[in-house]
Amino acid sequence: MTTGPGGDAMSEQSTEAAPVVAARGKSLSRRRVMTLAGVGVAGVAGVAAGAGALVRGSDHAAANDAAAGSVPFHGEHQAGITTPAQDRLHFVAFDVITKDRARLIALLQEWTAAAARMTAGKDAGLIGAVGGVPEAPPDDTGEALGLPPSQLTITVGFGPTLFRDAQGKDRFGIADKRPAALADLPHFAGDALKPEISGGDICVQACSNDPQVAVHAIRNLARIGMGVVSVRWSQLGFGRTSSTSRDQATPRNLFGFKDGTANLKAEDAGLLREQLWAQPGDGPDWMTGGSYLVTRKIRMQIETWDRSSLAEQEQIVGRTKGSGAPLGKRDEFDEPDFAAKGDDGQPVIAETSHVRLAHPTLNNGARLLRRGYNFVDGSDGLGRLDAGLFFMAYQRDPHKQFVPIQTQLSRHDAMNEYLRHVSSALFACPPGVRDDADFWGRALFA
Repeated sequence: MTTGPGGDAMSEQSTEAAPVVAARGKSLSRRRVMTLAGVGVAGVAGVAAGAGALVRGSDHAAANDAAAGSVPFHGEHQAGITTPAQDRLHFVAFDVITKDRARLIALLQEWTAAAARMTAGKDAGLIGAVGGVPEAPPDDTGEALGLPPSQLTITVGFGPTLFRDAQGKDRFGIADKRPAALADLPHFAGDALKPEISGGDICVQACSNDPQVAVHAIRNLARIGMGVVSVRWSQLGFGRTSSTSRDQATPRNLFGFKDGTANLKAEDAGLLREQLWAQPGDGPDWMTGGSYLVTRKIRMQIETWDRSSLAEQEQIVGRTKGSGAPLGKRDEFDEPDFAAKGDDGQPVIAETSHVRLAHPTLNNGARLLRRGYNFVDGSDGLGRLDAGLFFMAYQRDPHKQFVPIQTQLSRHDAMNEYLRHVSSALFACPPGVRDDADFWGRALFA
């Protein structure tokens, strides 16, 4: 749980190359094969080792190619939710400043088309950064020219204030389509929320393996939206703090602990239906197949944490710092034993530990799909890093999942001594864009 609710190309190829290479579809050059004809056993062993290195190098190159490739934009669900978590984030919350429903719908259509192009590695506009007439502003800002898509995903959500603003006004005639699950989050014990970096009418989450690609996406959507929306707040993130696929290793947060071991994964189809995607009958039809996003900016008191003993840190988290295993267990993915007692008769995993309080068995089976990121936003002027976790969690109903989990944590988690929740927001993320004729929010504004 998070600290929130925690080819090579070789010339003269030959199929007569060493079998270990040929088995992977690779080959050595003919000249190299002839040279090897008279080698002894030791030489063959050396060749096999070298061939293995070639294969590993090719696998590494393939992994790099995948990290630079594109993620399909169209589909049943929005990309950027179960998509294997990328390394970088640029998140922004917008306020809608127009009162014109038609202008907002037109913006959502234009945003959708631009996002489809950018996630494919193209410019935001049809003309591009350098293809227009010199006397006119380009329809792409240009900083991603020459860069691959880097698995860019762009995910959109609608906040409660889009349906009724702070004065209770229904600006766009959609108040009756606000889902019950989008009800405002309650105040949690210890919250120190700053209104200026909380909430928002619309959010855009851009994730990528290249920070410049993510920033380019947000910058161009903000440019396109000028006069219709304005940036309320934004957040840059690095070093994902959760894995959303079983193919990904569990990362570490800024406390140095593995984070997201028990996260929902893309491969958990049954659990995703139960815990992640809004189902028919959950609320308004326009949200079926969508998901609800909770964001929390959590400042970590890392200087204080760094002066705590290893034993104390592990007791607070409920896991060993090295392997990530639950206390009393050996493997990271072993189920924690909350009934186990130590020689002193006390629970091996403390009752105030983060792992215990966030576990589904203590929260009516509630689980989240987390895809948070570390942040370091300079210093606070008092000699301390302004650093922590930008927590993001997707779920089917935040009031049945995030709220009970965070209520437990805010009241009892020993980790609270080292955390400050300074920002909070909730968004309804509609289902995916099906084709080029579709756009974000089409069913909402139908």
